[in-house]
Amino acid sequence: MTGARKNKVAYFYDREFQEFYFGQNHPMKPHRLAMTHHLVLGYGLHKKMDVFRPRRAHPAELAQFHTEDYIEFLSKVTPDSAAKFGNQLRQYNINDDCPIFDNMFKFCQLYAGASIEGAVKLNHNLCDIAINWSGGLHHAKKGEASGFCYINDLVLAILELLKYHARVLYIDIDVHHGDGVEEAFYLSDRVMTVSFHKYGDYFFPGTGDLMDTGELNGKYYSVNVPLKDGTNDDTFHALFKPIMRRVMEVFRPEAIVMQCGADSLAHDRLGCFNMSLRGHGEAIRFMKEFGLPMLITGGGGYTKHNVARCWTYETAILTDTQVPEQLPRSDYHEYFAPDFSLNVSAHKVMDDSNSKAEVQRILREVFENLRLLEHAPGVHMHQVPPDFRVPRYNYDEEPLEERVGKYAREHLIIREDEEMALPGAGAMGGAGAGGPYHHEPYD
Repeated sequence: MTGARKNKVAYFYDREFQEFYFGQNHPMKPHRLAMTHHLVLGYGLHKKMDVFRPRRAHPAELAQFHTEDYIEFLSKVTPDSAAKFGNQLRQYNINDDCPIFDNMFKFCQLYAGASIEGAVKLNHNLCDIAINWSGGLHHAKKGEASGFCYINDLVLAILELLKYHARVLYIDIDVHHGDGVEEAFYLSDRVMTVSFHKYGDYFFPGTGDLMDTGELNGKYYSVNVPLKDGTNDDTFHALFKPIMRRVMEVFRPEAIVMQCGADSLAHDRLGCFNMSLRGHGEAIRFMKEFGLPMLITGGGGYTKHNVARCWTYETAILTDTQVPEQLPRSDYHEYFAPDFSLNVSAHKVMDDSNSKAEVQRILREVFENLRLLEHAPGVHMHQVPPDFRVPRYNYDEEPLEERVGKYAREHLIIREDEEMALPGAGAMGGAGAGGPYHHEPYD
């Protein structure tokens, strides 16, 4: 392991995330992103990072994984016009879990654009770690929505990383199985997917059995670690650390994409694990020490105030910053009552349904599968098909100078000399001439 060098961190956020709304009774609340961002600003973590507003991903970029007809549908459907798309709503799995809401496609473009651009920056050594808490929507399939997810930003980011890296490791610590990402690379030996998740009892999405290990070129490149209700920090890391250490030895990835869904925390509205804030963050700290380029994303998380605590704490880990336990004041301060503390503790009384014998059995099975892989797969491996490569786009035929200038103005969002006490005080303004950061045009 390495870790002595200070990491350069890129962080993506857009104030528009707080405006998107799945519906009154829907558990997915993009508003949690604003709550996270306010804490990040309150702790001064933005000063340790380059902070960018994500650009909206072009539909043709989204179609590098998703089908063109599905992307066209998402770009056209609105709450007012949904009734006209009756057959397509069923075809694309639009339902109460995945509803049509105002500016839905814009939301997809923004969170996907952030993950893609994070991958681009990693590819060009413009950062060591890229953070996109709005991303991590791991259930979306090639031609349909699933589990609150419409566009699979993780798959798109991995495809981007594969242009420069022979092997990419995907890690998922959401309480739900990372089925969309696993499915996308189930036949590939250039991407290893490792998912730690609740399995059984008809828990969504119902996939991720220990025996699901990939097929054809991808045989043994899918690793599933099925867990039971009440999984706590000790049980999780009794599996996570030895498995990930062995994966790093055998697969030898060149880049890591890590989905850090906060629904594996205790007290989550939809989750059933019993992990603390410290235990969840320890998984990120452990992987960070390997010193590889990393894209970190959000994912699930349905108790908003705990999601904000979790991802703020993990931003501090990624920027090597010690932050006080007492939360800084923000526009959302009342959400963190009564203790206004950063910590999320495990339930004091909750049984861990994973037996020690079961944990050891999982370890043995996973290690045996990893043993069957070739040590350190070579670059002769199965190549990404040419049609996965993102073309250059002609954005509305604007002259290059105007396009680059407009892009830089709109996307570099925080300068050191701006007032950063709280969002709403100009924090999201564009960068003028002479700002300390510059923003490279996407190519």
